[in-house]
Amino acid sequence: MCNAVQSELRITTIKQEPYTVSKGTQLEGFCMDLLSELGKKVGFKYRVQLVKDGAYGRQDDNGNWNGMIGEVMRGEADLAIAPLTLTAAREKVVGMTKPFMQTGISILLRKDISEETGFFDFLTPFTAETWVGILIAYLGTAACIFVVARLSPCEWSQPQSEHNRFSLLHSLWYTAGALTLQGAGPHPKALSGRVVCCSWWLFTVILLACYFSNLGSSKSSESTHLTVKGFEDLANQDIIKYGCLAGSSTLAFFKNSNNPLYRRIYEHMERSKSFVSSMDEGVRRAKEGNFAFIGESVSLDLAEARHCELVRAHEVIGMRGYSIAAPLGSPIIKNLSVAILQLNEAGELTYLQSKWWASSCMADKARSSAVQPHSLKGMFLVLSLGLGLGTLLAILELTSKSRRNAAEQKKSCCTVLTEELSLRLRTSNANRPQENVDKA
Repeated sequence: MCNAVQSELRITTIKQEPYTVSKGTQLEGFCMDLLSELGKKVGFKYRVQLVKDGAYGRQDDNGNWNGMIGEVMRGEADLAIAPLTLTAAREKVVGMTKPFMQTGISILLRKDISEETGFFDFLTPFTAETWVGILIAYLGTAACIFVVARLSPCEWSQPQSEHNRFSLLHSLWYTAGALTLQGAGPHPKALSGRVVCCSWWLFTVILLACYFSNLGSSKSSESTHLTVKGFEDLANQDIIKYGCLAGSSTLAFFKNSNNPLYRRIYEHMERSKSFVSSMDEGVRRAKEGNFAFIGESVSLDLAEARHCELVRAHEVIGMRGYSIAAPLGSPIIKNLSVAILQLNEAGELTYLQSKWWASSCMADKARSSAVQPHSLKGMFLVLSLGLGLGTLLAILELTSKSRRNAAEQKKSCCTVLTEELSLRLRTSNANRPQENVDKA
């Protein structure tokens, strides 16, 4: 390896998360960690400065270069380390190392634009937690109707001889009929049973109103979007606007391409002037919706990891690499290229990428439009109060009858109440006393 290395190198870079970010008065990020590792391997000290004009490097009509490429050419910096794409034009004016990261061109857009319609989209108005809550409410209400119908003497006055109309299966069917607004007789006669049923009817009406309202709004919002999987889908529509970073290598790729599809995309962006001035602006416009941001796939992966409502298209074109720039003929280029290959073979580059591209998004199991359980907690509270009140009334009705029977039979009220509860809650033996009397 060549050892002709200056004691302290001037490094120019540009702020872009997560390559180079400010932390107080210091700079950190993927490029800063990479620079530290390269300094140890090659053996040089360095001083980092931000590029003055905030540009990567573009040649104007007069042949002059701006940005980090321009600073390296003019001798204002010894190295430029950033997500600097290795291109033929840049390779002519500066020296470029072996790529330290592979990337390509892809599309960043909102999830509601890129998602396809599924078979179970009718479930999306509610979250999975809400559906589970509805199922529990349904089973709980059916069980409550069944218990109340057995406890209330107004509903089942003679358990020894009468058949209870509200069996468990009929209670489930009655509750399901109310849930679909169809109804299923017979209806409860006792006040306790009617309180339980009214609570369930109120719950059902509000639930169906929320479901159809949210289903209609989600369908109407979906109708204004298109399914975009790749560049062909993007070029064959005129509803969603799209653009890329002005003066970037991504723009140069479309501009210089002979592919008719890519030429159409460039002409559309040029005609509509849909370029953005920075990566942050492209991400912001993509989050706002109705805009697809075209950029480097690695940078778009970071945006997807940081912003949960965004997603990167699977299609990647124009594979290229990020390299470090140095003046033409600089002896350090060979050293840096060897060091980059060594770091890649040792897995250090993969580790650094996983460190700085870590996702902050939790698994998105439900769409943002889905009604959350906490927004319906009032409905479940009213239903719970209704079920509790109905059960309490049924117990009071049974207690009142037990007191009258106790006075007639001259027994303890607790004894009579215990006997009534035992008789009413024994499903298999409830009619045996009457059957034994008939046989006698």
